[in-house]
Amino acid sequence: MGYEKMKFNKLPKTFDEQLDILIERGLLVEDRVQAVHYLTHLNYYRLEAYWLPFEISHAPHQFKQGTQFTDIINHYIFDRELRILLLDAIERIEVSLRTQWAYHITHAFGPHGYLINTKGLIKNEQKFIKDKQDLTDHIQRSTEIFVKHFHKKYTEELPPAWVSCEVMSLGLLSRFYSNLRAHKVRRAISNTYGLDEAFMEGFMEHLTYIRNVCAHHSRLWDQYLTKVMPLPKNKPLGLRENINEHTEHNIYNTLALIIYLLPIICIETHWANRLINLIEKHHIDTKKMGFPDNWRALPLWSKYN
Repeated sequence: MGYEKMKFNKLPKTFDEQLDILIERGLLVEDRVQAVHYLTHLNYYRLEAYWLPFEISHAPHQFKQGTQFTDIINHYIFDRELRILLLDAIERIEVSLRTQWAYHITHAFGPHGYLINTKGLIKNEQKFIKDKQDLTDHIQRSTEIFVKHFHKKYTEELPPAWVSCEVMSLGLLSRFYSNLRAHKVRRAISNTYGLDEAFMEGFMEHLTYIRNVCAHHSRLWDQYLTKVMPLPKNKPLGLRENINEHTEHNIYNTLALIIYLLPIICIETHWANRLINLIEKHHIDTKKMGFPDNWRALPLWSKYN
């Protein structure tokens, strides 16, 4: 049985009134000026997602005893810093994937072979046409010097793959990869990272989704992710034991895969240490992100203890 709809008749509240509502619900505020400042610059309903886990009741709203306004801000700041950290990692992975895609597809089909549906190259012709048009739009909008140089010097409408990949979005690159029927190329790319080609396809789609979540400043802590990362199977050996199969809609598995991938891509990386330090600095309950109870003892993480 659904709720009976009603006409919306709530009036906007001042920032002070917003804080008073929270105090009435049991939230402790030590520094009112500071709290109002945060509400002035962080939308009330943006912060709401961070205080819901601190409520013992949602109808009526009531906070757990002892909940401080600073507890909510602490989790908000953690989530913001986590998104920035993730964008740093995703950039490295995306640049590496562009390089691998361009390298292997040009060696298999030639500099412009990725634009021609030669036998065995692609799965879906209609998607292929649409993706090429999207790429054309990317190229036409680009102000990169290397794109302008190509158009000035050569007759082809689109550059070779090693140029085009540099103006591709991660989503478009993911679609080009997923539409590849050329298994030799798919395997060559995925083998660079020790991953199965089918898993690589799903992971790229998932990583695009996570990148968009970060870019739109949406929540990752205590968030239900709608585009889940597939579970790795046999490759690489031992990775599956570091994955939490019961919390696939949380961010943990994504973080675990990134920690696996970055040492392959970067000669020297301290990303895992930065993540662990961030969690410890803000005293975060990692279960809200899908971390297993024994995550610090798992092989993937224990080397960073």
